Amino acid sequence: MNYAEIRKVNVNDHIETKNGLKYLSWSWAVDQLLQLDSEATWSYGEPVRFGETLMVFCTVNAFGKSRTAQLPVMDFRNKAIINPDAMSVNTAMQRCLAKAIALHGLGLYIYSGEDLPEGEDVVKKSEVEAPKQSITPNAGALDKFTADEKDSLALIAEKVAEWVKTDIAKAHAECESLDNDAKVGLWALLDSSTRSALKKYKLTLGA
Repeated sequence: MNYAEIRKVNVNDHIETKNGLKYLSWSWAVDQLLQLDSEATWSYGEPVRFGETLMVFCTVNAFGKSRTAQLPVMDFRNKAIINPDAMSVNTAMQRCLAKAIALHGLGLYIYSGEDLPEGEDVVKKSEVEAPKQSITPNAGALDKFTADEKDSLALIAEKVAEWVKTDIAKAHAECESLDNDAKVGLWALLDSSTRSALKKYKLTLGA
């Protein structure tokens, strides 16, 4: 396949949404890449520091070409993390891999703010009126926290979201280690699928 063909692949069923931001599932992207080019390889460059923040790099060699993507280690608000830990760096590396694969065409339209590939009804986010923010039980849950405390909770939320996929007992224990106010704040930062998984796990503990 060439770039013109790959860029038309609809990846919408494999997009992960976190706090309103869209990401292509890195594991699915890798699986698709290897199906399209079994000889494809990838490697990570040496991370580069910008002050107290970090930029990661990934190069994907596929379809006879090498393409390199870069990505800051960011929190849930797409803000660069100060002195990121290993878990945050690992998450950024996975996302950077998906982005580098996208440079070959697979899911590239996600990064241009489009919802559908060429050939379907493409609607850009800028052309759609933003929905009004709904009021939920978690609305205002973070208002009582300082900026540093919010950043700390954001890092915990990232870790919990990752652990839910691999070690839900660890994710649950992390949540339970917080005081009640922090739990409410953390809950507001977690996406619905993570919250649902934690609820189901807690029910199994009480069974």
